[in-house]
Amino acid sequence: MPSYLQIENISKSYGTKVLFDHIGFNINEGDKIALVAPNGTGKTSLLRILAGKDRSDSGGSIKFLRDVRIAFLEQEYDYDPALSIEEQLHSDEFETQLRIRRILDEFGLRPEQKMGELSGGEVKRVAITGMLASDSDFLIMDEPTNHLDLDAIEYLENALKRSRCTLFMVSHDRYFLDRVCNTIMEMDHGAIYTYRGDYENFLRKRSERISNYNAETEKVRNILRRELEWIHATPCARSGKAKYRKQAFLELRDRAADVHATRSITLEGLPGGTYLGKQVIDCKGLDFSWGGKTIVKNFSYNFQRYERVGIVGGNGIGKSTFLNLLAESERPEIKRGESVRIGYYRQQGMDFPDDSTVLETVPDTRLLEKFLFPHEMWNNRLGRLSGGERRRLYLLTVLMQDPNLLILDEPTNDLDIVTLNILEEYLLDFKGSLIIVTHDRHFLDRLVEHLFVFCGNGVIKDFIGGYSEYRSFMEDLRKEEKAARMSAEAPKPRRTKTPGDKKLSWKEKRELETLEAELEALGREQKELEGLLAGGTDDYKRITEASSRYEELRALIDTKELRWLELSEMQ
Repeated sequence: MPSYLQIENISKSYGTKVLFDHIGFNINEGDKIALVAPNGTGKTSLLRILAGKDRSDSGGSIKFLRDVRIAFLEQEYDYDPALSIEEQLHSDEFETQLRIRRILDEFGLRPEQKMGELSGGEVKRVAITGMLASDSDFLIMDEPTNHLDLDAIEYLENALKRSRCTLFMVSHDRYFLDRVCNTIMEMDHGAIYTYRGDYENFLRKRSERISNYNAETEKVRNILRRELEWIHATPCARSGKAKYRKQAFLELRDRAADVHATRSITLEGLPGGTYLGKQVIDCKGLDFSWGGKTIVKNFSYNFQRYERVGIVGGNGIGKSTFLNLLAESERPEIKRGESVRIGYYRQQGMDFPDDSTVLETVPDTRLLEKFLFPHEMWNNRLGRLSGGERRRLYLLTVLMQDPNLLILDEPTNDLDIVTLNILEEYLLDFKGSLIIVTHDRHFLDRLVEHLFVFCGNGVIKDFIGGYSEYRSFMEDLRKEEKAARMSAEAPKPRRTKTPGDKKLSWKEKRELETLEAELEALGREQKELEGLLAGGTDDYKRITEASSRYEELRALIDTKELRWLELSEMQ
């Protein structure tokens, strides 16, 4: 693959904190790269520099080898709440308008909806619609799956897999990384390392790299010991022609001190959950509506001790409202056990003043060290922390309360992958009950025993198993429903066959031959229409006619395929 983008000698610091220093790397055309690094090391800053939203402190250069169209998806989407979605995504190009309408339809959004009335997840869908509809050559994406529901994540996942664009993104979603990206780039100790392949390959190769580096350090230390003996044994050799050896000794000493020690968060020593009695939360006939919208309808469930429940459903459907009811509502339909001690991690994050310091927020210095807040960060104001650092500190404030029931609303947003893995291990060993709303499929598969699926209009269904099992079940169900629908819509056989009659009549043979030819022709026409609808004309009338014909073709092909299968089986 030809080199597409060359980055050389770029740096970024905030105050005395150096994020990265004189780094450089290449991106090839067609690469789909995921950038991974701990929170607070400058991932977002690097993306902003590449997108032209910020500048390198050290100058340097960012060179695209040809003219390209760039689309940048930031974590926080800038929008006007007074505008409609259509006005927010306004485009003068007819072809782009068609793409916008098609993607909005896939996302379940209407062009006339006001931006100020959308949920956080719906705003994120609008931002992604604008990015995908731009048909840009190079996509830069900062945590694209944050706040999206599972259906939207899978739509974006499939769109990026099909796209020929070049992609550079930051994401903590491990399933998303593996299914979209072909390369993982790591920013570590001020350097960039590139690994081709999936996330598991990255972990393996990274471990090998660190082991090799530390082995080389040990060799240098052995040489240093011999040089130190020489220095001590021959003091007169410290001048004159031995100066070069003195300089080499000093360089060896610096290198020998450079051991690669990966800083990692540890949850050892945190409270493990106080005693939890048999009664946790018992809901009987819970009904709740807000703004004319039914959130929960006649919900009854008795949450059990040590139970692990995942909650999934579309954006804006009421999952966070449901958690608020469980955690805080004094409604008579909700009864909590006397021993229940709730630790509630809210999606919107912590509500602390930006001018508060890290140490004022969590006075326990031992726990701060465990959560990667070293001494030099204790006096940092919260307003200067990265999004991931704020989330990590907020998580610490929840866990240190020693809860025996954890209610977590999107705990994975903005956390780096290393922190997520360790949080998962902590929750697996947690001696209490868990209720989790998350769109992280890996998180759900590892931690929960069953799901509450929010279906809309207050309907909540219970599914035993993790997310992958649920998704597989839903795929099978859709296939069965489609087959039943096609069977009901198919024309009845023209004559009844007896069990022993396996031969086709002359007329049926001719029908079978005709069907084969028709299906082949219809398939060709369908591909031509797909090409037309994907872009290539700005003739609105022609696009409308093609779209209508495409839907007719799908139904016609389904009907003819069913008849062809029936005749083939008889033959």
